[in-house]
Amino acid sequence: SFAYFTIKDRLPQILTRVIDTLHRHKNEFFEEHGEKGVEAEKRAISFLSKLRNELQTDKPVTPLEDELPDAALWNQYLDYQRNLPNGSGEPSWFQSPWLYVECYMYRRIHAALAQNPPIDNFDVFKEGKAQNFFESQEAVIALCTYFQELLKNIKDLDEKQLQEELFKLLQVSLWGNKCDLSFSAGQDSSQKSSPLQSLENMVPYILVNDMEKVWSLLVNATKNRTERSNVRVDIILDNAGFELVSDLVLADFLLSLKLADEVYFHGKSIPWYVSDTTKHDFNWTIKQLGSANHMWMSRCGINWEGNLKKGVWVFCDHMFWTLPHDFSSMSEVAPDLYAELQKSNLLLFKGDLNYRKLTGDRKWEYSVPFHQALNKFHPAPLCSLRTLKSDTQVGLKPGQGEQVQASEPEWMVSGKYGVVQFDAGL
Repeated sequence: SFAYFTIKDRLPQILTRVIDTLHRHKNEFFEEHGEKGVEAEKRAISFLSKLRNELQTDKPVTPLEDELPDAALWNQYLDYQRNLPNGSGEPSWFQSPWLYVECYMYRRIHAALAQNPPIDNFDVFKEGKAQNFFESQEAVIALCTYFQELLKNIKDLDEKQLQEELFKLLQVSLWGNKCDLSFSAGQDSSQKSSPLQSLENMVPYILVNDMEKVWSLLVNATKNRTERSNVRVDIILDNAGFELVSDLVLADFLLSLKLADEVYFHGKSIPWYVSDTTKHDFNWTIKQLGSANHMWMSRCGINWEGNLKKGVWVFCDHMFWTLPHDFSSMSEVAPDLYAELQKSNLLLFKGDLNYRKLTGDRKWEYSVPFHQALNKFHPAPLCSLRTLKSDTQVGLKPGQGEQVQASEPEWMVSGKYGVVQFDAGL
């Protein structure tokens, strides 16, 4: 299965890169922290080499031994896996659910550093994320330029044209999700060309296209807005780099069009899945744009810093996003986060991992309704913007999945296909 290939090949590659990264930064640790830094680096590397060996030899998954705030929840989840009626008893790397062991690996990478001060705040994926951003410069410039030109003329556009512009930016945000470093095991996955030129050609690859529903939801929300109620959109982020810029442009467009009064961005509280967005990545990206020597890039960055200062944009992270649980257990495991999402008019879930967690990462029949696969997760109307990089997909028309499968056996994992999939909630 694709899961087997991921655990066997991709995850050890990612671990090897993490070990190399620490090794390369040895001198920097020494300069900053003296011998203590070098000792910490050695301990972290030995911890990670042991982890790689456990993974490759299918050892049992062990409880977390660190004191981090989420450790107890992880260890409870391990017990839950141990006691599954159809499970094989002791969870191990090749015998347990893919979603669980993959999340577990990233949590153990975090522990390797967190338990080894003074290098405990070092993000082993930071360089890759920065490189992805810089290698996507052309695409970032093209998108910022397009967007700033659009804002100049926004007053002259009628409703149909505004709708078309929203659909364009939703698609840019959707296909921005191709730039995923955990999928390419950390190899270059930057967006080289302008994403706007190829949108027309990509439409046939959107297997479920609910953009109309997103538009009508937002238009209705703004019509029913009162003095006391703001229209709020939440974006559950995926990758840093070009994808994040495409999400920020989309968010700015919603504000400029008054389709939203406030946008909440949800990122990861620890480095995760190689290229996922942390608070540092979020702030760093906006600063990079603000100080760029390109007029429209810097205009975007400066405006976005303004949005954060004014409080119409809010970045939040919550440890639930880096737990192994699928979202149907959020109301139980993280009731505070669930209550927060219930305040939203629309939740936009970016990317493949969020889709796996929305649908419980099961091998569903393709035609099972999205609503059913969400398994009672309905804090607010939600939409998934996702390019397919793992073999779970629901909500297709009868026969649609089989038809694509016949012509392209790798369709579910190649990142070539996407969905804009909406669920109105209760």
